Amino acid sequence: MSKKAASESHGFAMANDDLAARADFEKSLVHGDFQHVPSIDSDIVVGVDGSEESFAALRWSLRQAAITGQNVNCVYGWSYSWDMGPEPESEEDLHRIRLQIAEKLRNWVVEASENIDVSDEQITLTSFRSSGSSALLEMSQNAQQLVVGRRTMGRLARWFAGSLSTSLIEEAEVPVTIIRTHMDEDFTVQDEIATALTPGEQTVRYETPKSSVPRTSRPIVVGVDGSETSRDALQFASQLAAIHHAPLHVIYCWQLKDLGLVEGFETTVPPMDVAQKTAEQRVKEFVENTVLPPNIDVTTNAFHIMPGKGMVSASRYARHLVVGRRGLNRLDSTLLGSVSHQVLNSAECNITIVR
Repeated sequence: MSKKAASESHGFAMANDDLAARADFEKSLVHGDFQHVPSIDSDIVVGVDGSEESFAALRWSLRQAAITGQNVNCVYGWSYSWDMGPEPESEEDLHRIRLQIAEKLRNWVVEASENIDVSDEQITLTSFRSSGSSALLEMSQNAQQLVVGRRTMGRLARWFAGSLSTSLIEEAEVPVTIIRTHMDEDFTVQDEIATALTPGEQTVRYETPKSSVPRTSRPIVVGVDGSETSRDALQFASQLAAIHHAPLHVIYCWQLKDLGLVEGFETTVPPMDVAQKTAEQRVKEFVENTVLPPNIDVTTNAFHIMPGKGMVSASRYARHLVVGRRGLNRLDSTLLGSVSHQVLNSAECNITIVR
């Protein structure tokens, strides 16, 4: 990747014919009548700020673009801080700061793109004098997806955990992908809790079940409930599966109240084995009635478990987890989605929340 003169928004040059050919091949696998799911002809917008979390999000986005041929818009929403020097009092001062910001953003992208086969012309650098959230929301309106680190941009950490009504997940018009890093502070805190509550002086490690399969060999997992939002989530997940040549597991986490009337048991509660078969049939029919890319390996499962708990459990064995923004049961329709919220806070893999 070559360095160019800094500016607030600019692209990189140097096409790669081999990359374009590979991208055309991959695109043939994922195009189709996908209704409300943004096309992979659209850009990936990724939030960056130099943190480890945003670096992981940036590298994930660049790897995705290396396969699909998409463009990546790297967005840095900044505001003045004391380490930038004297507070700007003129347009000239502001221009100086903008050049510093642009160069900083460029260096982050150069570092992140090392050993990734993505061409310079696929990358745009955008620095915004605005809060990180505002900049990302504005730049992602026509994007295929918006990508951030799980705790991207110290300011965004509070934003994610803050009011759901003003969060990125709630306001974004496109799917939002959250990239998880291994340096998650939750693990350290959980170890501290386990140690504090265990008699004796020894240090205790908080352990959860883990998959023995390497992460890149694990399936893409999507949660569905029969709603159109979950159909969009299924189609987005199918795109990921096609792009990465990964198996797709479609999961329906159900409760008796979610099944409604079961044939033959209209006036009584069906036995659990009948309810389970009904749930399995419904998720199978849902997948059969959804447009998906050809040549992907699809498995359907139904589990009698609360959706949030089921999706978090599935995340331990998934490469990537996809859910609809408004949850996986009817009670979530007036919320961000209690399931979406649980997944956002507790999933142990990369996730995408589809509106």
